[in-house]
Amino acid sequence: MTKLFRFYTLLFLCFTAINGFAQVRLPKLIGDRMVLQRDVDLKVWGWASAGEKVSVKFNKKSYKATADSEGSWQVVLKKQKAGGPYQMEIKGKNEIVLKDILVGDVWLCSGQSNMVHYFGRHKERFAKEIEKADFPEIRQFLVPRNPVLDAPQKDLPEGSWKQATPENVLAFSVVGYFFAKKLYETYGVPMGFINSSVGGTPIEAWTSEDGMKDFTEILKTVLQNKDSAYVNGANRAAALERKEIQNGLPKDKGMDVTKKWYDPEYVPKNWSRINIPGYWEDQGVNNLDGVVWFRKEIEIPASMAGKAAKLFMGRIVDADEMYVNGELVGRTTYKYPQREYQVPEGVLKGGENTFVVRVTNQGGKGGFIPDKPYFITAGIDTVDLKGYWSYKVGAVYKPVQIKERGVSAQHQPTALYNGMIAPFTNYQVKGAVWYQGESNGSRPVEYEKLLPALIYDWRAQWGQEDLPFLYVQLPNYMNVDYSPAESKWARLRESQLKALGVENTAMAVAIDLGEWNDVHPGNKKPVGERLALAARHLVYQEQDLVFSGPIFSSATVEKQKVVLSFNHVGSGLMSKDGEELRWFAIAGMDQKYVWATAEIQGDKVVLWSDEISSPVYVRYAWQDNPDKVNFYNKEGLPASPFQTKVKE
Repeated sequence: MTKLFRFYTLLFLCFTAINGFAQVRLPKLIGDRMVLQRDVDLKVWGWASAGEKVSVKFNKKSYKATADSEGSWQVVLKKQKAGGPYQMEIKGKNEIVLKDILVGDVWLCSGQSNMVHYFGRHKERFAKEIEKADFPEIRQFLVPRNPVLDAPQKDLPEGSWKQATPENVLAFSVVGYFFAKKLYETYGVPMGFINSSVGGTPIEAWTSEDGMKDFTEILKTVLQNKDSAYVNGANRAAALERKEIQNGLPKDKGMDVTKKWYDPEYVPKNWSRINIPGYWEDQGVNNLDGVVWFRKEIEIPASMAGKAAKLFMGRIVDADEMYVNGELVGRTTYKYPQREYQVPEGVLKGGENTFVVRVTNQGGKGGFIPDKPYFITAGIDTVDLKGYWSYKVGAVYKPVQIKERGVSAQHQPTALYNGMIAPFTNYQVKGAVWYQGESNGSRPVEYEKLLPALIYDWRAQWGQEDLPFLYVQLPNYMNVDYSPAESKWARLRESQLKALGVENTAMAVAIDLGEWNDVHPGNKKPVGERLALAARHLVYQEQDLVFSGPIFSSATVEKQKVVLSFNHVGSGLMSKDGEELRWFAIAGMDQKYVWATAEIQGDKVVLWSDEISSPVYVRYAWQDNPDKVNFYNKEGLPASPFQTKVKE
């Protein structure tokens, strides 16, 4: 056998193998337990070898396609009514059988952390809901985090549809679940939601390059990020700087000793007293960034000895390690999550137990967030952990000015669209649900254009010019200011309010559902249910349903008083707690706001102040945190914050 003959034989065998083993492949979203959108033509697509014949059989009908030169194929299923479960058979050179498919309504749920937050982070608050989560016709597809800088992707790296069970629901979006559950209970139709969300991300990361066409500076960034040499260089420089900073940090005295400060046998010397919860900057300790240790002997009853326990340490700024009797029971690397740690069996003992927290703070106020839970519990026993602890500084960090930020892909424009939205724009959905805005809080004016841009972009990508878009207005957050004040968060809420000018949109007001000390408020069930209420009116055409709280409509001036009119009055306006309406402010031409007396008169609100003889401007709930708002309609829905100029 000549060498040339062997070469051609090998080449033929390789060619035969490549073609013989090419197989039909489906996108991750098309799989077992998927929910398909009812009452619309449905695209089913995938990949095969070029020219390969593909057939799809579903609900007693067959559809055929041929893969194009790049191996892509697609069929369009005729409209389906709600129902199931069904099977789908896809045949090419191989065969795939998908099982337990439902036809119902599919929603895209997207945004940042308040959409991300899953039941596993709120097990105590929603324990009963988790236990009762037995809804096989409510399903979530969790899109994995996958930012991509250069181009839209054709598929997701992984993912599968999950039914709502007590085990599975721990990974379900809390907002998404309560939204879907309310609609399921109302209509009895299978509900699926695609959870594509990432904490701490700006709106422009979720918008395509085409959607950014009116934002010149953002497009420059998109173009720059396509240069892998630039991105890699920037990230190398940032990593090098971080390493240099880390190497320059002083040693932690609490760890640089034979007996570590968390060791129960360590004898504390020269420790000071401090109250937990609280920031150390508010308790006589200034300009301290670094490592601070906290230690206390906690009396544990004999009934808890040896038992597994749950330890709640509120929220800590920034990072912490928690020790009980010298055992590390938990650590968290950043400030936002609630600290809920599991203490294993055998760690606790009757009598005095040594509790130690090692806190690392990189900047700003450090310590323990007030008004959060601090206790340990086992069985029916609970021990409070609040009060005076001892503390000692383990290391003091010098102020550092970071020069190299690098390129964090998930925060870059178009990156999350490319990797987490683009792969399934072929998949028909009923509408979109959006909960985001916190990461754009410092740029509220720009958000006024960015939100409509996202809406129009997604409609273009799905080829549905009237795709319903529901969204959440940011809740109350941060310190309460009892004087009329400027607020970027209030301005961002106004940008969200203005997006109602885009057709086929609805907004869930959450101004009463926030927490002053947590950007991730736990009371998420009403958020999901208010979104469902909006969907029932906007999408499911319950025309007489009151789905929103009062929305400002117009204002007039009558004898030094301002008369405000509202849409969505429902069966009437009310003060929810029966007290005078709070958080209304008026100003003259100088825009120096003062609190106004506000009185409900029929379906209007009348404002006045003895300090303002000629009112020109009005604001309502124009604060970071207008605490305990009480302006509602009688259906129990809060009014949206707003500002207006009443006369030119």
